[in-house]
Amino acid sequence: MTEDEARAWFRARYVSRETAVVDFAALVAEEQARQNLVSSATLPLIWSRHIVDSAQLLDHVPAEGLWADIGSGAGFPGMIVALLTDRPVALIEPRRKRAEFLAYAAEALGLADRVTVHAAKAEALALEAAVVSARAVASLPDLLALSTPLSTAKTRFVFPKGRSAREEVAAARRAWHGVFHVEPSITDPESLIILARGVARR
Repeated sequence: MTEDEARAWFRARYVSRETAVVDFAALVAEEQARQNLVSSATLPLIWSRHIVDSAQLLDHVPAEGLWADIGSGAGFPGMIVALLTDRPVALIEPRRKRAEFLAYAAEALGLADRVTVHAAKAEALALEAAVVSARAVASLPDLLALSTPLSTAKTRFVFPKGRSAREEVAAARRAWHGVFHVEPSITDPESLIILARGVARR
C-alpha cells in the first residue's frame, strides 16, 4: 500500500477524524528528533506503515470496551484507536520517556479523559480489557503470557505480525487453548494479523 492509497483508505472511513490524526503524526515527527519512536526510514511512510496499519485492526474486534495496548511505544496502534473511536484506551509502555510522550500527546489531543498511560510492564497491571493489542513486542506465546493480567475469558486479542504469524500460532497452541485465526494485512502483502479469543492456559 502506497502513502496515497493509505490516505485514500483512511479518508473513505475516517475523514471526520483526519485532522486529529494529522496532529498526532506531527507530534510523533517532532518527538522523533528527541527519541527514536519509530524507525526513521518509516517516518515518511507514516500513513501506510503506522496509521492505517493500526486503524485496520478496528475491523477485527468488538466496537466497545477497554482497549489495552501493550508496548505502545509511539502510540501505534493504541493512540490511533483512541483517535478513531470513543472507547477507553490503556497505553502500556514501561519506557519512561515514551510513556511521558504518550501522556503529553493524550493531553494535547484532548484524550486524557479516556486514555490512561501506564508506565509499567503489562504483567504488573490488573485490567479487564475487551481488546488487547501489541505491535512488534514479543512472540505470540509470550504476548499471551503478558496479557494474562489484562484479560478475561471474553477478551479479544489482535496482534499484527510478519510472515511468522502461522508458526507463532502453532507454537502458542502447545501451551494455550483458544480460537486462533490469521488475517492478511491490507498494508503489506507479507504481513499478517493474529486474532484470538477464548484464550486460556492448557
